[in-house]
Amino acid sequence: MKILKHIPNAITCGNLFCGCLGIIEVFEGQMLTASFYILLAAVLDFLDGFVARLLNVSSPIGKELDSLADCVTFGVLPGLILYHYIQVSSMDVETPRRYAAFVLIIFSAVRLAKFNVDTRQSDSFIGVPTPANAMVVAALPLIIAYHPDYAMVILEPFRLVVYCLLMAFLLVAEIPLFALKFKNFGWKDNEIKYVFIALSIGLFGFLDVLAMPIIIALYIVVSLLAMWVNKIKAEG
Repeated sequence: MKILKHIPNAITCGNLFCGCLGIIEVFEGQMLTASFYILLAAVLDFLDGFVARLLNVSSPIGKELDSLADCVTFGVLPGLILYHYIQVSSMDVETPRRYAAFVLIIFSAVRLAKFNVDTRQSDSFIGVPTPANAMVVAALPLIIAYHPDYAMVILEPFRLVVYCLLMAFLLVAEIPLFALKFKNFGWKDNEIKYVFIALSIGLFGFLDVLAMPIIIALYIVVSLLAMWVNKIKAEG
């Protein structure tokens, strides 16, 4: 049926819609609600690709639409949340430090543009994917709301600026990272994915929302370890 080919793109549009709603919430000062929109969009972002593969209806326009939606939801929206926090924590609405958040937005766009033309990233990633950054930023309002003892740790302007600049670099860095895409569900082809998922579930069980930034850091570390192990095997 012709309607089936439009289902993944409709889900992608849902991702974009969440990004638009989240931006409105930032303008209204509702960081927690904006965070929930990022989390919902992340679910939709996973589903659009999964459904496209399931229905075998992948298309070039779907890939382009996905990146455009991600630029808003996982680029602009997290950047505006960080802009807000840098401005508030600095207690100076004119602080130039807030523009570090725009650097992160710009590099998110560059990262997504590179992804669309880089044939090396069909089954894995080169550089941190934008949803990973968005998940870290989405965790900040949740941690502030549910673990207020950590609010002062998060709302330190220098730390926020460093995060923006560091993550901007990691988004476009030539670092190979595995993707949570399953061509099959066998252990042999997905060991690293299953180990990462198990560790993530364990961390979330012990730390709840505090685990989210740790899980993203773990994702980068596990990917680098896997690259090192594969290099040793290839040389051996």
